[in-house]
Amino acid sequence: MEKRSQGDQHLWAPAPAMFGTESSLSMFLNTLTPKFYVALTGTSSLISGLILIFEWWYFRKYGTSFIEQVSVSHLRPLLGGVDNSSPTNSSTSNGDADSNRQSVSECKVWRNPLNLFRGAEYNRYTWVTGREPLTYYDMNLSAQDHQTFFTCDSDHLRPADAIMQKAWRERNPQARVSAAHEALELEDCATAYILLAEEEATTIMEAEKLFKQALKAGEGCYRRSQQLQHHGAQYEAQHRRDTNVVVYIKRRLAMCSRKLGRTREAVKMMRDLMKEFPLLSMFNIHENLLESLLELQNYADVQAVLAKYDDISLPKSATICYTAALLKARAVSDKFSPEAASRRGLSTAEMNAVEAIHRAVEFNPHVPKYLLEMKSLILPPEHILKRGDSEAIAYAFFHLQHWKRVEGALNLLHCTWEGTFRMIPYPLEKGHLFYPYPICTETADRELLPTVFHEVSVYPKKELPFFILFTAGLCSFTAMLALLTHQFPELMGVFAKAFLSTLFAPLNFIMEKVESILPSSLWHQLTRI
Repeated sequence: MEKRSQGDQHLWAPAPAMFGTESSLSMFLNTLTPKFYVALTGTSSLISGLILIFEWWYFRKYGTSFIEQVSVSHLRPLLGGVDNSSPTNSSTSNGDADSNRQSVSECKVWRNPLNLFRGAEYNRYTWVTGREPLTYYDMNLSAQDHQTFFTCDSDHLRPADAIMQKAWRERNPQARVSAAHEALELEDCATAYILLAEEEATTIMEAEKLFKQALKAGEGCYRRSQQLQHHGAQYEAQHRRDTNVVVYIKRRLAMCSRKLGRTREAVKMMRDLMKEFPLLSMFNIHENLLESLLELQNYADVQAVLAKYDDISLPKSATICYTAALLKARAVSDKFSPEAASRRGLSTAEMNAVEAIHRAVEFNPHVPKYLLEMKSLILPPEHILKRGDSEAIAYAFFHLQHWKRVEGALNLLHCTWEGTFRMIPYPLEKGHLFYPYPICTETADRELLPTVFHEVSVYPKKELPFFILFTAGLCSFTAMLALLTHQFPELMGVFAKAFLSTLFAPLNFIMEKVESILPSSLWHQLTRI
């Protein structure tokens, strides 16, 4: 019996060594000094701080989190996942060439080719609402344009032109109108009729009548200066001025026809004008033509115009990019369904439409909110900043109806436009398909748009990746622990022991349950192994 009891004692001998985890853990914790906790928390804070610095540097340079990229690129394939977030690179080569060829000044302000009439449209808005739709900066730019287009150094030779030269410099609208009437008393002056049509006429029909009188007077001056243009620099300047006057009048007459519903007549006038003066691209008459052709739903002619002007060597505009996107969306939008596309993937035509939308959104990211009516429209300014909020307003003001007319086009835009920002590199100076987005756009738009009743749209900001926020929180937390441990070592030691004991309590509980369930002979064999 004695030997048997000794055998039993020998059989149960390993159990205390195996299940003395709790007592050994307590002994280990009691041996730790406050200096150990200070060193531990300080080291953790240092490591997490270094990770934070590296993550921030990598994000600023490449626009993504290093940890996230490694997990997506290396760990996800090992786990059987597929990376669907990488953008298509089918247009990368074209985009590189486009960005290399663009030499447009960052914040160059352009004349709005679809600008409204001051007397018949802008002033009517002021009479009804009491708000001024145009800023002083915008009107000042228009005054400079008028002086450039409608005056020359030899105006003092003709009394009416001399009066109009002073009229274009007047800030008071009534003084300008009075000067125009004074000039007309002397002779038929084309620029005087232009001023009255723009600022005094209260309806489009009145403006059209005045522009027709201006055209009659302007063509006479144009023919006379055309015969004398090679007789000297003075005559050449006169001819250049008279050419600008005739082109301006004909374009505005075409716009009057468009506004009065005579769209086919407007299209013919614009085509004739572009054929007669092919080099005067500063007026961007092709954008007026595109809008009129879309109104006629003549999409084949729209495509023909785009083929000529959507060229890599020519400056882009929201009208060019979004009209190209609309034509490609029109081919697939009526049958497009995001649920079906997610199941079967995008077809070639749908992919082309999505890429065209991404291209347009990258050029001007402010347009979709106006087209989708997420942001209210205001009257467009007389000048626009390409890729800015002012250009987005000018485009959406006239083209929203064309997007609504194409079934499903706005739905396709709604489903795909935000995906553009995942493709654009960060920082924005790199760009993707176009030259970098100008940093000064917001400031210039605030000068062009009436900020009293309009909130200027700004470029969407990229959100910080999760791992940068996580490492920042971890670094701050461990640094705080290190500071508290250094200041209150005994108290933090007690907290650390309590925390570790609580942390290991589930493990001790599991071990006790295992000890009570498994036979002792099995534990003996395991300890021998």
